[in-house]
Amino acid sequence: MENIVLASSSPRRKEILKMMRIPFQVVEPNVDESSLAAESLDMLPEILAAEKVNSVSRSLPEGHGFLWILGADTLVMMDGKIYGKPKSRDEAFGFLSAFQGRTHDVVTGLALYNVRKRALSVRSAIAKVTFAPMSGDEIEWYLSTDEWKDAAGGYKIQGLAACFVTKIEGAPSCVVGLPIFTLYDMLKKEGYPLVG
Repeated sequence: MENIVLASSSPRRKEILKMMRIPFQVVEPNVDESSLAAESLDMLPEILAAEKVNSVSRSLPEGHGFLWILGADTLVMMDGKIYGKPKSRDEAFGFLSAFQGRTHDVVTGLALYNVRKRALSVRSAIAKVTFAPMSGDEIEWYLSTDEWKDAAGGYKIQGLAACFVTKIEGAPSCVVGLPIFTLYDMLKKEGYPLVG
């Protein structure tokens, strides 16, 4: 299979590509996410994913030989507000307090650049995550695990946050940060040699 440049340092995204047996190399993008805006919040993950691809594409040396660049961005949203990566434990507590007993959206945007065709394709996947009611003590217990660090929305679905998730509508891999079916379908349609 052909090497892909992954424009992300996310351990979860790396794990998923390894599981799919897709060879890749990580190149961290340089994108100021706070400066980007979209008419619709739902479009923002695709815009951010595309910006990550563009950033990495510009940073690669001439004649680099890579044929594919993949970017992804995950945002947690509820009531028209974005819940990014909490900057402090107190902010994470506020996020989880808002989510408890309610449903929020997790949107992951993907951008795939086909170097041969000089074509960028973007797509997104949405999952709805419902948390059980949680007491302040339960939230504090979860925060003591430090899973909230560097996690959109202040939680990791593949970790102990699963103790409090009553329902996921949509692909769990979307919540983890790389929707597997969406990625597979994009690669297949772009002609990436996944099989054979």
